[in-house]
Amino acid sequence: MLPYRYYRLAIYPYRMRFIVRVLIIALALLLAAYIIPGITVVMGVPLIVAAVALGILNAVVRPILVVLTLPLSIVTLGLFLLVINGFLFWFVAQYVDGFQVAGFWSAFFGALIVSIASSVANKK
Repeated sequence: MLPYRYYRLAIYPYRMRFIVRVLIIALALLLAAYIIPGITVVMGVPLIVAAVALGILNAVVRPILVVLTLPLSIVTLGLFLLVINGFLFWFVAQYVDGFQVAGFWSAFFGALIVSIASSVANKK
């Protein structure tokens, strides 16, 4: 059995990767708030809470929604996945104080910006 310090070193990159992803999502949220007029976000704790909530929802709830709406996604050639992203973006804005989205199209385009920034940043 390996000593504890080896386990700690093996887990460290995963923690760091999570922190980097949260920071990337937070920067993408700031970019979306700067570009799209219907999105406002307060700097500091609300920004980090919104980034963590968006990351958790995208990791846990989004795959379930994708499977449930698979027939609709097939019919629309995958464009309905953008609607799912917009819905999750709006959902986070409803529950995080300091992060507001004016309507569906603001949420749609904000989710598009966050998705693009996240996918570009997560390329290896």
